Amino acid sequence: MAVRISGVTIPNEKRVEIALTYIYGIGLKRANDILKTAKVSPDARVKDLKEDEANNLRNIIEKQHKVEGDLRREVLGNIKRLKEINSYRGSRHAKNLPVRGQRTKTNNRTVRGNRRSTAVSVKKQIAQKT
Repeated sequence: MAVRISGVTIPNEKRVEIALTYIYGIGLKRANDILKTAKVSPDARVKDLKEDEANNLRNIIEKQHKVEGDLRREVLGNIKRLKEINSYRGSRHAKNLPVRGQRTKTNNRTVRGNRRSTAVSVKKQIAQKT
């Protein structure tokens, strides 16, 4: 039996504390807090959960925590607000640059994508053509 929580099917073979982290907005710490509240062992496998335990987890997550669509919508709204008020962070989001003070002369390939073209490589290509 597959367990669905907040529109996400969590994997059957994993331990419950790890499986809950497949839900957007739940990390390991929050998963352990939820399991403590629901009185479910973190070492139990998802496939071994009883129906009432799964329902209890589902109720706790949906009632007490903002996850999945609601959380994504809130994050996007926050970014949109920063752009609209023309804040520095908003302009960094708009330009697709690092937002949290990282340097940009080097080491920002994650945000901007892996395009490394230098003047040296361009000169080599021109030299080979002639």
